[in-house]
Amino acid sequence: MDANVHAESKNPTKVEVNVRGYSFEIDEPESHGGTGSAPNPVEYELGALTGCFNVVAHVVAKEMGVNIESLEIYASGELNPAKFQGKETEDRAGFKHIEMNIEVESDADAETERELFEKVEARCPVRDNISHETPVQLNL
Repeated sequence: MDANVHAESKNPTKVEVNVRGYSFEIDEPESHGGTGSAPNPVEYELGALTGCFNVVAHVVAKEMGVNIESLEIYASGELNPAKFQGKETEDRAGFKHIEMNIEVESDADAETERELFEKVEARCPVRDNISHETPVQLNL
């Protein structure tokens, strides 16, 4: 399965992204020079991670015969903006770490839920991309 998006810059902080007939905007908050009209790129990254966990959790639960009654996923991360701003730093440009908190109600016991989410961690493509170096080829 391939994934492809097309993005067009609308101004220095805003981009319109198109994928499979859908479109969405990415923008920076006003406090970072944007218009605040949409989530910023790293917020979308966290959203993509939670969305992927949701899909994979339901797939794995079905395979395990577990009924998920409710699932809430909270993700947060801390990053140092210094590298992005062109300043000298030893810190990376991205998140230093990401923390996920999951609240799940299911018909499974706690040990089965733990096993389910260990499988989700191993099978979630977005988590895999965040957790491991993925080569990015830039073509001009």
